Amino acid sequence: MTVQEVTDSNFEEASKQGLSITDFWATWCGPCKMQSPVLEALSSEMPQVHFLKMDVDQNKETPANFGIRAIPTLVVKKDGEIVDRITGFHNKEQLAKILEKYA
Repeated sequence: MTVQEVTDSNFEEASKQGLSITDFWATWCGPCKMQSPVLEALSSEMPQVHFLKMDVDQNKETPANFGIRAIPTLVVKKDGEIVDRITGFHNKEQLAKILEKYA
């Protein structure tokens, strides 16, 4: 598995079924650059989870709808409903533990 890049136009469709985690990030964000490889690694270990990422500079609508003010922010959705929201860098073990609660 890999992390799928999503936009304002396809985010709802990509995250409406099953378990998903979306990384709201920006190219200039240092902690975001640290978070990306963690999500890539987890995506190969947790195939039951949809791993998504959205550039907040290129997509304004969805981050605004979620009230995202700090990045990286990770939003966990199960069957289209937000079940968790995490702000700041988290290591692989921390994220795996959070996702396992909803799997």
